[in-house]
Amino acid sequence: MTALTLSTAAAPGLRADAIVIGVAKGAKGPVVAPGAEAVDKAYDGRLAGVLETLGASGAEGELTKLPAPAGFKAPLVVAVGLGAEPGTEDGFDAEALRKAAGTAARTLAGARKAAFALPVDGPGALEAIGEGALLGAYSFDVYKEDNAKAKGARAKNGKAPLGEAVLLGGKPRDAAHKGALARAVAVGEELNRARDLVNTPPNDLTPEVFAGIVQTAAKEHGLKVQVLDEKALVKGGYGGILGVGGGSAAAPRLVKIAYTHPKAERSLAFVGKGITYDSGGISLKPAGHNETMKCDMAGAAAVFAAVVAAARLGLEANVTGWLALAENMPSGSAVRPGDVLRMYSGKTVEVLNTDAEGRLVLADALWAASQEEPDAIVDVATLTGAMMVALGSRTLGVIANDDAFRTTVYEAAEETGEPAWPMPMPEHLAKGLESQVADMTNVGERWGGGLLAGLFLREFVGEGIPWAHLDIAGPAFNEGGPFGYTPKGGTGTAVRTLVRLVELTAEGELG
Repeated sequence: MTALTLSTAAAPGLRADAIVIGVAKGAKGPVVAPGAEAVDKAYDGRLAGVLETLGASGAEGELTKLPAPAGFKAPLVVAVGLGAEPGTEDGFDAEALRKAAGTAARTLAGARKAAFALPVDGPGALEAIGEGALLGAYSFDVYKEDNAKAKGARAKNGKAPLGEAVLLGGKPRDAAHKGALARAVAVGEELNRARDLVNTPPNDLTPEVFAGIVQTAAKEHGLKVQVLDEKALVKGGYGGILGVGGGSAAAPRLVKIAYTHPKAERSLAFVGKGITYDSGGISLKPAGHNETMKCDMAGAAAVFAAVVAAARLGLEANVTGWLALAENMPSGSAVRPGDVLRMYSGKTVEVLNTDAEGRLVLADALWAASQEEPDAIVDVATLTGAMMVALGSRTLGVIANDDAFRTTVYEAAEETGEPAWPMPMPEHLAKGLESQVADMTNVGERWGGGLLAGLFLREFVGEGIPWAHLDIAGPAFNEGGPFGYTPKGGTGTAVRTLVRLVELTAEGELG
């Protein structure tokens, strides 16, 4: 993991492999961003012109390398685009800083140390830069042969991730700056933990193994954990989780991980869909849709990571994570289209499509979470392709049973750099869930499928509890090339949103 440190040193005298500076897109060309004054001075104030000659414009995601000036102890200057230059009274947006730091850290794989001389106008900027550097430097190479031989993490092309990111402008003895760094480290490391889980092959991440990983982390961070195995699930009547997991040789689990604070007055429950592999079951997925289905546990990974992050930050709120873990496979013991499952709540569900399995495991976990009467519940799931059709591959959908709570969750996501969009739950769609033989079906009409899934889940939320559903089917797994601080593969989407919701709860501001 990349180390983060604060320093008030001047860029020219710092021993490093590279100095990272920001460049903004001005009205008349690239503009050197604050933080890089010493670097610009060494170029006789002509750095913007040099960058423009090299083709730089300051556009977001753009990166330009050039030799460091004479007298610098670092050999390389890396200029990274921040996007449009802000107004005179405005600072750079936190997400712009996060993306710029991530782009630079990803590009500097193989370097031992880099100094980030990006704009710092307070603790928030430091946190964004630090978080971006940690997330951008991420690499998952556990299964690479070179990694096994070297006994150390390897990045693309055999290069190790950036070893250390020094954040210039950060005061090591300043309490606010140290706090910003600590938050960046806790959130960044836990988000990367979620990425690791999503990227792990399903033959090595069964529900039982996932539960064991949670138990190990819980012991490390002083959290309470309870694991219901298949026998306990049968005894408890968790028909949704058992039905989905019944076709696999790897038995399902329901994991509860809880963080409590002695001064907390409010509580949150997070529920995560944890389908460690989704074949679609008997309703088998078509060719071309199976290869990335190891990511169908991304919701559970996000919930797990967020609870641990809350504990590491010592947030003054009680948070319980519920991980509904199962593998959805076709076999002689698999649930069939037409079967009726009796859920943990007592409701019966006619299964018309076994590939609509996420809502079945979530339903049991949502009802279990509701029995503890938390102040609010948020579930996270790679739930529907319909949400991807509506919002694309980078935006999560937010559905809720309370308009004010939906707005709070949406704003928390946007604030933390996770693009989101509030979605409705049209009541007329609920008619599509009517069954002739059971209380309801697990699917309805094709149109508005992502919204109908929300209507289904709402039936398993305790009365009077504010609830929101985050459908992360699009942004949870990046099948394209890396961008900003986002790698190819697992992204860790929703971790930051959930952590922010815990902070709002601790501050008494949860809507």
